[in-house]
Amino acid sequence: MAGAIIENMSTKKLCIVGGILLIFQVIAFLVGGLIAPSPTSAVPYLSIKCVDVRKNHHKTKWLMPWGPNQCERIRDLDEAMSRQIEANDIVFAVHIPLPTKEMSPWFQFILVILQLDIAFKKNNEIKDNAEVTLDVSLAYRDDMFSEWKEMAHAIETRKLKCSFASPKTIEHEGRYYDCDVLPFMEIGTVAHKFYLLNIRLPVNERKLINVGIGEIKDVRLVGIHQNGGFTKVWFAMKTFLTPSIFIIMVWYWRRITMMTRAPVLLEKVIFALGISMTFINIPVEWFSIGFDWTWMLLFGDIRQGIFYAMLLSFWIIFCGEHMMLCSSKSGMPYPTMDMHRADTKQHLDQNERNRFSGYWKQVGPIAVGAFCLFIFDMCERGVQLKNPFYSIWTTDVGTELAMAFIIVAGICLCLYFLFLCFMVFQVFRNISGKQSSLPAMSKARRLHYEGLIFRFKFLMLITLACAAMTIIFFIVSQVTEGHWKWGDFTIQVNSAFFTGIYGMWNLYVFALMFLYAPSHKNYGEDQSNGDLGVSSGEELQLTTTITHVDGPTEIYKLARKEAQE
Repeated sequence: MAGAIIENMSTKKLCIVGGILLIFQVIAFLVGGLIAPSPTSAVPYLSIKCVDVRKNHHKTKWLMPWGPNQCERIRDLDEAMSRQIEANDIVFAVHIPLPTKEMSPWFQFILVILQLDIAFKKNNEIKDNAEVTLDVSLAYRDDMFSEWKEMAHAIETRKLKCSFASPKTIEHEGRYYDCDVLPFMEIGTVAHKFYLLNIRLPVNERKLINVGIGEIKDVRLVGIHQNGGFTKVWFAMKTFLTPSIFIIMVWYWRRITMMTRAPVLLEKVIFALGISMTFINIPVEWFSIGFDWTWMLLFGDIRQGIFYAMLLSFWIIFCGEHMMLCSSKSGMPYPTMDMHRADTKQHLDQNERNRFSGYWKQVGPIAVGAFCLFIFDMCERGVQLKNPFYSIWTTDVGTELAMAFIIVAGICLCLYFLFLCFMVFQVFRNISGKQSSLPAMSKARRLHYEGLIFRFKFLMLITLACAAMTIIFFIVSQVTEGHWKWGDFTIQVNSAFFTGIYGMWNLYVFALMFLYAPSHKNYGEDQSNGDLGVSSGEELQLTTTITHVDGPTEIYKLARKEAQE
């Protein structure tokens, strides 16, 4: 009677915890949808054409497009030709942000893309595989009166990919090409209030620099930065979730260390998953408000890569454990062997399963894919720490190298997916065979396998739900306008996607550590061999999983109660 009361209390605890987690999940979506603004803003900039006739252009003073010290301006290139101003003396100046505005560290990053307005001229067409060479300088200052300080300078090339819809005849001269936007600049922090870009298009006919690129009329930029309001909401979520996951992680590991046996591999992987989630949650971004840490974007990519690698590894090991434990279709572990050989075989399987090297075929693709993506990120954002104008996609070699890394990572992901599907199929096949033999088993063995089956199906359901929610919200955020009107409320779909999915995976890790932590209650009387009539072989089978005699997991207790009823 007392055991039934304890089991009923455990079931109520799980229901309460599940309800609380669901409430937090809804709150995570609502915080992004109703409180946070859109994650990013895009601001268009039209460059001002300035005239600089001095030599050593990149060493001269900075040319401002507006303000009290604005440069000498020209309306268009026709005016430059009438005044006999050479192309090398024209500077396209862009001030970020627009007049009367200021940048803020809360914007976190600046991503700039380039759009060239190129007019068709019969005697100056865009050649095949044309490249435009840009002499770019970036400066900053924190008030409107101090001198500009150089932040970066580079000479970059970008490939032009343009099409002309009309026939290339004299009648259609002056019409613009339809050109793809070009990657231009990325800064991983916004530590200053004002930024100034001076862009030159140097012409050297002897070296074929900027020859055969058409007649460039204007240079347009689009600056993308994270909204400050969204950043504050994002930081608040990280600050709240960090201690939450850390506390449950410490509690989980403490439960494991209280047991008389050593932790098994699955318990270690769950703990490592908790560590990687905590690593993502730690709000080190707070320091970017006061420090010029340009490496924050790269650091964020590395943290996410570690978490995803641990998550994929956990799924493989979780399926592997259940595939081995449910592999026997009869009541006995190995019916064709004598009991001593069966015990020896099962002991070897247990040792093999508790070694990470036993899963090298399945985990290997994860490691290779993660390494390829890390190298790709270092080649892109790593180089941008020194040169914010760099892009690996601007050269043939860089493009081929980047595609090679991405293709290898994609192949590894496909191999992993095939391994995982095969293991899930094997587990469900073994579960079907095991369920048919459950009535013939002793009570202890039946409870053991029912616990394994229940926890596997439960976690598979939760995992599929999380994956489905991630995919659904991603698709919705891509096909909608970014917000929905619902009466007097405006729901920011993109913000809800970021905060909701981020909160969901935190709750997923939280639930894992809660459900798979060994219980602190003593179930020795219920599980004793004398009461249940369990043979020595059956006792060995009961102690090969994390549902150990030192204490079953919360989810295993739930399965036991259902079986008793």
